[in-house]
Amino acid sequence: MDPNTFPTKGNLILAKNSLALSKQGYELMDKKRNILIRELMELIEQATDIQKEIDITFTSAYQALQKANIQMGIHEVETLSLSVPIENSITIKRRSVMGTEIPKVEYKEQELKPSYSFYGTKMSLDETCEKFRRVKELTIRLAQIETSAYRLAYNIKKTQKRANALQNITIPKYEMLTREIENALEEKEREEFTRLKVIKKVKYL
Repeated sequence: MDPNTFPTKGNLILAKNSLALSKQGYELMDKKRNILIRELMELIEQATDIQKEIDITFTSAYQALQKANIQMGIHEVETLSLSVPIENSITIKRRSVMGTEIPKVEYKEQELKPSYSFYGTKMSLDETCEKFRRVKELTIRLAQIETSAYRLAYNIKKTQKRANALQNITIPKYEMLTREIENALEEKEREEFTRLKVIKKVKYL
């Protein structure tokens, strides 16, 4: 048997303190969950808007690429694509939302400077480059939002489990223990009071 469940005043104080801490912990978990859910809802709304925009932009970009392929030839466009510099301006940092680390992608938007000669190329190639640059920007933003949403959802699930454990197991356990110890101590006091009355009565006989 757990010594902390014995009906003593010391154990009653411990049980009440544990109950108060459990309730405080539940309130904090509930607050954390609500903040994470609000953050997640905002991200989902942003992701929906970007997804719509990226679908339209992708379609437009591939149409422009198809036009460039027709006007200049697929082989020529493919050769020119090799001159496009590697993207190295992306840096990933982190920010914390109620203990949840989510990525913050910083991207230095650069002015579009063609890496190919204007001589012998068509305007459709310029349009293709511009539209795919926009696709890149949207993809970076969407990747950040989707990764953040995944991490928030995972931590919401963990927080929900902890809150449920406190609400349905820990708090009822200490509430019951507190009642049992209080009832046992009250019964003990009544017995002691009755015993003293009997002793007092016998003493004066």
